[in-house]
Amino acid sequence: GGGAGGGLLENANPLIYERSGERPVTAGEEDEQVPDSIDAREIFDLIRSINDPEHPLTLEELNVVEQVRVQVSDLESTVAVAFTPTIPHCSMATLIGLSIKVKLLRSLPQLNKQLADKERVAAALENAHLLEVVNQCLSGRS
Repeated sequence: GGGAGGGLLENANPLIYERSGERPVTAGEEDEQVPDSIDAREIFDLIRSINDPEHPLTLEELNVVEQVRVQVSDLESTVAVAFTPTIPHCSMATLIGLSIKVKLLRSLPQLNKQLADKERVAAALENAHLLEVVNQCLSGRS
């Protein structure tokens, strides 16, 4: 297979899905007096625009992430995101998962940072090349 270092793509011709529209902001969400809990759509909005490591497409456009596979528990302050790589046994799956996790770590407030394996994520991000690739996945399209 190929990978983030160039070479052959594992899935050269992926199916491309239509992007969902922007979520309207409700009056309750704009009201600073009302406690605003994080919901699945908010999490999906954070991760849907992450770029795929191999294609100039987002995880949403490749149907790697879908809102229905995002679970949020306000009670436990947890977020769970299941994603489906474009092909079985995709070597990019770990990198995609890391990109999703880093995006959420950078975006969510402190109280929702109870994400598993913090030590492994920290160790992975000490690898300069890996961090560069993750940051490319998280940056907007040029």
